[in-house]
Amino acid sequence: MKKWSRAGLSLLMVMILIIPLAACGTEKVQTIRVAEVTRSIFYAPQYVALEKGFFEEEGLKVELTTTWGGDKTMTAVLSNAADVALVGSETSIYVYARGSNDPVINFAQLTQTDGTFLVSREKIENFTWDQLKGTTFLGQRTGGMPQMVGEFVLKKHGINPEKDLNLIQNIDFANIPNAFASGTGDFVQLFEPTASLFEKEGKGHIIASFGTESGHVPYTTFMAKRSYMKKNPDTIERFTRAIYKAQQWVENHSAKETAEAIQPYFKDTDLDLIVTVVDRYKSQGSFATDPILDAEEWSNLQDIMDEAGELPKKVSHDTLVNTEVAGKVMK
Repeated sequence: MKKWSRAGLSLLMVMILIIPLAACGTEKVQTIRVAEVTRSIFYAPQYVALEKGFFEEEGLKVELTTTWGGDKTMTAVLSNAADVALVGSETSIYVYARGSNDPVINFAQLTQTDGTFLVSREKIENFTWDQLKGTTFLGQRTGGMPQMVGEFVLKKHGINPEKDLNLIQNIDFANIPNAFASGTGDFVQLFEPTASLFEKEGKGHIIASFGTESGHVPYTTFMAKRSYMKKNPDTIERFTRAIYKAQQWVENHSAKETAEAIQPYFKDTDLDLIVTVVDRYKSQGSFATDPILDAEEWSNLQDIMDEAGELPKKVSHDTLVNTEVAGKVMK
């Protein structure tokens, strides 16, 4: 009888331990739909958060969709086809300027510099920006951050894009690399990994970084409609905490470790090339190390937009930026 009592007691203890675990397993996982403007190594911390299970740790299931364009990304959020957008902060200003009664709020910054590089067709040993004068420059889409940052940097170096260059901007974003590879332009503004791939294949040579030249700017940010954030504050907080964990992970791990973590999202890109790109972005501080979009960066963004003639109206930092969530998860 005594032996049986001990066995029964052991079984009871096991059941006491199992029941809470089972209950935890039945907790509802919150799904959050994210629309990213493009698929890019530039967004490495986001893919790290997915691969390392940081969203799962926060009880979130992320459904990631690539929308291929700022206008399409913002449309997805405004039409409720997505809950959160990963896109340039300038898009939130455009929406607000049109009189939206439910503005899109920036709540977590992912990248803090421009992500493009100046690529020349011919190798240039000692490049100076005035060497661009009189050449054909293959630029980016008018009104987008790459184009605005590009023009900002050119003007900073005394170059008038309209007068000093044969500026080509009528080629679709996805076709710019092919156009340059086919012989169009002496210089081109390219994202990674295309810039490094062209260099590896001898199709071009990276000679300058627009990100280094332009300084800190909220280039790519997670944002959501104000109504969504008010209705789902806990979801936004958990999402931001996962992103912060990933930002710190990337900061504290090597380029190779980060490249290995995100490789599943770039199956057609060699690991060595991913390492090169991650290292280049890390070395110039492109990956934000925390999710706070500060007032200085917001001001720099609007200065760049204004210089390009694309700023519809000045918008205060506290109108379209929420730093409370980011500040809370960092404590």
